[in-house]
Amino acid sequence: MRLFISTLALATIAGLLPCVAAAATPARDWPSFRGPDRTGVADESGLLKEWPEKGPPLVWESKGAGRGYASLAIVGNRIFTLGDAPSTADDEDEYLVAFDRETGKQLWKHKTGPAWDKGKPTWQSSRSTPTVDGDRVYVLTAQGDLICCLAATGKERWHKNLEKDLGGKKGDGWGYSESVLIDGDKLICTPGGEKATMAALNKMTGETIWTTSRPEDRGAGHASIVIAEVGGTRVYVQTTASGALGVRASDGKLLWSYEIDKTTAVIPTPIVRDNLVFFVAGYKRGGALLKQVPGEKGEVKVEEIYPLNKALSNKHGGAVLVGDYLYADSEDQGIPYCAELMTGEVKWKGRTSGHGSAAVAAADDRLYLHFADGAMVLLKATPDGLEEVGSFIVPGSGERPSWSHPVILDGKLYLREQDTILCYDLRASK
Repeated sequence: MRLFISTLALATIAGLLPCVAAAATPARDWPSFRGPDRTGVADESGLLKEWPEKGPPLVWESKGAGRGYASLAIVGNRIFTLGDAPSTADDEDEYLVAFDRETGKQLWKHKTGPAWDKGKPTWQSSRSTPTVDGDRVYVLTAQGDLICCLAATGKERWHKNLEKDLGGKKGDGWGYSESVLIDGDKLICTPGGEKATMAALNKMTGETIWTTSRPEDRGAGHASIVIAEVGGTRVYVQTTASGALGVRASDGKLLWSYEIDKTTAVIPTPIVRDNLVFFVAGYKRGGALLKQVPGEKGEVKVEEIYPLNKALSNKHGGAVLVGDYLYADSEDQGIPYCAELMTGEVKWKGRTSGHGSAAVAAADDRLYLHFADGAMVLLKATPDGLEEVGSFIVPGSGERPSWSHPVILDGKLYLREQDTILCYDLRASK
């Protein structure tokens, strides 16, 4: 039987197609700590170049994230984070929590275990940002529990402990805080220590694929693994309490190691650009630039472009690379700096409206700094000098340090202040 469609019907369908296509186009995602490529730099444009006196417009705010310092993972219509004693729960335990991206409404929460309560109150609580892949969300608790849940409902699929099941070891007393990496069918994590410095698991089942042994490794730090491609070899770049290392993705072989003296903690995530690795630690250690050099049969070695430079030290706010320049806080002093990547030369350093350590992200030639005192500061990303072009105090800040990293996605700024998540509109008026 033939199907006849009138000219009017064809026109109507044709007119609807752009609307259908637009509705089906997925929004961009921020699936893990520091974004899809773990650089902290968002691929955004058309954002406000300066902020009004009270900051950009607030779209919504929502309660129920819990106490803690984890940042946000945003995929599809959901936002994920980790927190202790959410205001929507009736106990003090830790929860993986999901929210609606458009409204901030809490969708579900899944108990991950007891809260981390070791050390000073400001050292306690959740700190690992979830990682989302397809229909699953993965999170690592401070206790070392690696948990896989369904993203739609929070239902748990599998559960491993990095210490008990993999023989891992933490390099300090602050618990685990890594955001695990999903690469193809593998989940890559850092149990730490000599037995399982790094490990690859089947992301669907949690079964071990390979482990890496770094001799005399002091234990896991707080950074998250990043990927490099060096002469056709895929390399997982990470830092532990012993320094930086590169691991071959195919089989877990330790390719290179750049070791440092023992220090209090090694926290910032390394930055990879082509064959370069910028590795930074705080507590007066500094930042070093390394070059990965390909060899035969998938081997890679590392050369030092410059050694640890104390002027580039950063404790835990992280660094971003914009163009040829690095931007970060000096240790945790609330004094941002700009340095040339290839030389380590500091171009400027100075104070802003914020105080205390600064977690940094970047987008559209601007730096977004979330300071420990709750100040959110906008700076120009330029080596020509420090220029502040906006600031405001985030509502609900002040009781504890504001250490959660900001997220810039689809013209929005997302912030986590302990139990509260806030969404701001960054789009410039047309």
